[in-house]
Order: sequence, then C-alpha cells, then structure tokens
Amino acid sequence: MSRRQIALLFLISIGAVLVHGYHPAIEDAEFYLPSVIKHLNPALYPFNDQYFLLHARMTLFDDIVAASMRITHLPLDWTILLWHLACIFLFLLGCWRIARVCFRSELAPWGSVALVAALLTIPVAGTALYIMDQYLNPRDMSTAAIVLLLAEAMRRRFVLSAIGMVLVAAIHPLMSVFGIALLVLLFIEFQRMSVSVSRVAPATVTTALLLFPWDLFSPPSPIYRDLLAKNISYFLVTRWHWPEWLGIVVPLLMLWWIERYGRKHDLPCVQVLSRALILVTLIFLVAGLLVCIPSMARFALLQPMRSLHLVFILLLILLGGILAETVLKSCIWRWLLLFAPLCLAMFLVQRQLFPATEHLELPERAPKNAWVQAFEWIRLNTPPDAIFALNPNYMNLPGEDEHGFRAIAERSVLAGVHDNGPVSMFPALAASWHEQVRAQRGWTSFQIDDFYRLRQAYGVTWLVLQRGSDVLQGRSAIPQSGSIPNLDCPYQNDVVVVCRLE
Repeated sequence: MSRRQIALLFLISIGAVLVHGYHPAIEDAEFYLPSVIKHLNPALYPFNDQYFLLHARMTLFDDIVAASMRITHLPLDWTILLWHLACIFLFLLGCWRIARVCFRSELAPWGSVALVAALLTIPVAGTALYIMDQYLNPRDMSTAAIVLLLAEAMRRRFVLSAIGMVLVAAIHPLMSVFGIALLVLLFIEFQRMSVSVSRVAPATVTTALLLFPWDLFSPPSPIYRDLLAKNISYFLVTRWHWPEWLGIVVPLLMLWWIERYGRKHDLPCVQVLSRALILVTLIFLVAGLLVCIPSMARFALLQPMRSLHLVFILLLILLGGILAETVLKSCIWRWLLLFAPLCLAMFLVQRQLFPATEHLELPERAPKNAWVQAFEWIRLNTPPDAIFALNPNYMNLPGEDEHGFRAIAERSVLAGVHDNGPVSMFPALAASWHEQVRAQRGWTSFQIDDFYRLRQAYGVTWLVLQRGSDVLQGRSAIPQSGSIPNLDCPYQNDVVVVCRLE
C-alpha cells in the first residue's frame, strides 16, 4: 500500500467520524470506561464496581488503554479518541486488504472501504450492534483485528490468522469465537476449491472448545429467565420483529447472488468468502433458535446471532467491490451521487439519535447536554467515595441521550435498568441487580423518606434529580424554581439538580 493510499484511507477514517459522530461516554461505555478509570485509580467506585469489573476481567481492554496513557502521558479523553480513530483506520485497512484479494480492479477496494465507512453505524439486524460504535470499546478493537486477520486468511496465511484469533480472545472472547468459526469455514471452502492451505482447522476447533464457557450447563434462575424475556430480547431471535428478520434473510439472498457473480466472473476468493458467510449465518441461526428453547435459556448469553456482525461487514466489503467494478468505475460523479446522499442520511440519523448533544463530543469541549454538565460537576466537586442514586431508567430519559453516569461522573451509583447488559452476561449479578432496581421502583414519585430509605439500605449519600412540573414537596422531579426541603442542593441547571443527602 502506497503512502498516497494510506493518506487517503486516513482521510476516509476522519470523514467516517465526522459523519457518524463521536460520543465517548454513551451506551456500553458506561461499563468499559469505568474499568479503565478504576485501573488508573483503584480508590474510585467503592460500591457496585462488579457491574463493570466482571467485564474487565475477561478482557485486556483496560490494561491496553491504561498502558497507552502511561506511555504517551496523554489524558484519558485524548487517549480514547486516538484509540477510536486508530480502530476505525485499521478496520478500514482490513476491509481494503480483503477487497484487494477478492477483486482484480484497483477501484474495487475503495468501493468496499467507502461503503463500509458510509454505513459504519448501520444496525446489524436485531443484535443491538452497529458495524462500529461512536465510542471506543473492546468490540471495536477486536473487530479491527479480526478483519485484518481475515485478510491474511484470504491470502491463505491460516496459521498466522489462527494465532491472531487466539490473541484477539484476550480483548473480546465472544467476537474471537465468531472469527475462529469463519476462519474454519474459509479453510474448508479453500480446500474444496483445491487451494493449498496449511493444516489449521484442528487447532482452531480446539481453541473454540477451550474458549467455550462450559459452566453454562447450570440451570438459569427465574430472575435471569425473566430478564431475558423482558429486557434482553435481542438475545432471542424468536423475539425479533419481522424487519429484524430481514437482516438474516436479505444477506443470505445477497450472498447467494454474490457467489454466482464470483463464479461468472472467475473470482474464486469472492466465491469462497460468500459461501463461508452463508454457512456461518446458517450455523449460528440454528444455534440462535436452540437457545430460545426455555431449557437452553442459559446459553442465550453466548449471543450466537451476533455472528451477523462479521457477516454484515464482509457482505458490505463484497458489495462495495462489485459496485465499484460494475457501476461506479472511474466516474467521479457516480461515486458522489451514491455516497454523498448516503453519508448525509447517516449523519441526519445520528443527529436524531442524540438531539440534545453535540455531534462531536471532543476533549476539552464544553458540553451542551445538561445531564453531562451535571455529571462533570459531580466528578469535580463530590467525594470519590460518594454513592449516588438517580432515576434507574435515566439513560432513556428525553435529552439524556444515553450518557453513562459512571463513565462521566466517575462515582458509584445504584444499579439501574441499563445494567441489565452485565447481568445478562454474568447471571450471578441478577439477584442484587433485581433488588436494587426494585428498591428504586416508583422513583418519579419518591419523597424524602424514600431517599433516606436508600441511604439506610445502600449508603446513598448524593442524589441526581430531574426538574419537572408534577412535584411540589420533596419529590424527585423538581419544579422549575425552588428547592427540595431538607436537602442541600449545591448544583442545578435547567434540567438536573444534584443534592447531598445528609
């Protein structure tokens, strides 16, 4: 790859961030960022740290980010931004390298890169995943690594790819299993094509068996089964809505067509890759249907349908290459006619998802989101051992835009509805999570005695309360003017009030 091509790929990576936005502390960053923060300062999060530390023990993500901070001497916000950009660049580099093997045209890899970059935050069927998130997390690191390793596999360097997949398990065990499964199927398909490859299939199967969590055979608790049924339905493919099922059927049809296209145009790697993707989709679809059986509910945490994440990525790579070869070619206006409206549409969708937040939440930039402003004040003005309580469904409130309290405020907090993600992966948390969420039931009508009940039960010392019009005396939704009796509230803005619970 020439320097000019590397520079162009870097510019496309920057363009992808400009289109899709950057929000370092939203959604699952609530679990990943605190693990890095606690790694750097173990005194933080003295309460409820199990909701993110159990994740951290399964990955080297926090170690890698913390080590890079120590090496570069950069603050955390700049470190995670640079890691985010690096992941996108390496991911698109992997896409380019795969397309370069699959197609003969010099333009095809750029069609693949452009299509993937334009659709970076497209939802993957009903899996609750994007191709890549708007924030740094272990899945984005592992995705970039897996795509680069698959590019090596397409060059028949299977031993190198297999070793790399095992190492990826240290960052994201689940995604590495999907990568290993696809690697085995690519090996088989290349064997069928009579292409000389190394004997690596037994090694990859052995690795998959070692990574399998055999403790799942213990029966799930009633609380965990209820959680799957009501809160984590995306684990269960039978609970998907019909548009989400199109995310399975349509890719299968498209891959079937692409396989025929590869056969017609004598593109053996296109044939091999499309057939392997069809097989991996069908295999994990069967697994996804099996975990929907009540007696198999415990296996739902393996999330077999999230294998579609890799399927979507590689499908877009193949489609982008075919588009560049057959339609776009070297005509610039065709490229603009396709990708300019596509990027604009994706940009507008992101603005609708986060309407109360700036599109790029860059380091050292003052936030305009009222919730983020309050969380930042808490980080700078409250004791490190403070324990907070706030609406257990706060991440879904209008204007909050799914910003994580732990990730921004760096303080302990009672478990909320959004903590069902860690509970789904670690069923041992289900009982304590259920108890804490139940203790906060009816939050919007809480009075002062209810807050003191939380203090007595869990040691809560601070409250984050929302202004509103339905409460007059000592309730959690505060009038536009005035204060809560018997509470000291040193911070307030137009939306949020932070109070000390004496």
